Amino acid sequence: MTTPALIHPFSPPSKDGGAYLNLVSGEGAIVTDTDGNSYVDGMSSLWYANLGYGNEEVVAAISAQLKKIHAYHVFDPFTNDPAEQVADRIAGLAPIDNGRVFLGQSGSEAIDTALKIARAAQIRAGHPEKQLIISRTAGYHGTNYGGTSAQGIQPNREGFGDLLSHHVVVPNDDIEHMAKVFAERGNEVAAVLTEPLQGAGGVIPPPEGYLQAVRRMCDEHGAYFISDEVICGFGRLGEWFGADYYGVRPDMITFAKAVTSGYMPLSGVIVGSKVREPLEADADWILRHGYTYSGHNAACAAALACIDITEREGLLGRAKELGARLQSGLQSLVDDGLYAGLRGEGFVYALVTREDQTPADVRNAALGEGVIVRPLADSLAFCPPLVCTEAQIDKLVDALAVVG
Repeated sequence: MTTPALIHPFSPPSKDGGAYLNLVSGEGAIVTDTDGNSYVDGMSSLWYANLGYGNEEVVAAISAQLKKIHAYHVFDPFTNDPAEQVADRIAGLAPIDNGRVFLGQSGSEAIDTALKIARAAQIRAGHPEKQLIISRTAGYHGTNYGGTSAQGIQPNREGFGDLLSHHVVVPNDDIEHMAKVFAERGNEVAAVLTEPLQGAGGVIPPPEGYLQAVRRMCDEHGAYFISDEVICGFGRLGEWFGADYYGVRPDMITFAKAVTSGYMPLSGVIVGSKVREPLEADADWILRHGYTYSGHNAACAAALACIDITEREGLLGRAKELGARLQSGLQSLVDDGLYAGLRGEGFVYALVTREDQTPADVRNAALGEGVIVRPLADSLAFCPPLVCTEAQIDKLVDALAVVG
């Protein structure tokens, strides 16, 4: 057994280095390994490669920026054009009033930023008692300490010692439980943090009217509504944001992943007027938070190219079309008794395995059929690139029929 120098995320540190699948190239929705085997990427890597692989326009935009200046920080008193431009574009797309955008590098950074901003805004508004963050079971909010403390996937919380205080996780499908927390501790609540459709926790859509009820409770108790759109944002549900899809207007939106289709790391928080006002009220107050690569020039250039391509090629509509095809195909597998159920909306689904099936084993068998899906606790996740062909969607379904 060989132990690699690289420690892999969400992997046993003792795993044999020769047991990993090494992907070395990609084009469109297809990735290829070192042995020349090709796979339809049914997961857009980790939920992010909306534009697929080898998009020359995105590569050219990054290259052009690298030739000018690859990066320079945006801490006071500096700025750069790509960061300013991408903030304007994203704020204009978001279902948030008078939004401004704080930029980072990862979804985990975005979550921790949103949680800190929520508490800072409450303090600046004269409510230092409002520190409590409410989140939901099955919610995945990254792996930094703030996001881990808000984590709704219990195994991801375990083994790291004490997490941060002032966090409450409520059952994800029980609005009455959240209402009870607000009734008992509403004066302490800084914000509610929730994915519109929960992704890594199992691809779980919200109950009918759930998000609207959360919005009302936040308004009634002076709390902020944070929509975690690290997966849903930038087209996954056929709209720019999941909040658009479900018809709610949050106070903050976190984003990452598909904003650059993974070509460069970029994330951010869109901050609405209700949160902005207390932060901007005192001209001498400084937001003492930020990251070295906040507003990274080349990453912002990648995002601008990805937004342009998504708009020009009508990929939001394409997500709806392909999502309907994928849903129909996967539902047929359930109807045939090969799998136990189906969850999801837009262009992201989870095929629930039978009791005699292990998701990881089915994933491994699917690799042998030339497709990549992701095992979750009770299911297999599908989150294909928005540039898939109909034939590639059909191959995903056909492969799961063979191994089911």
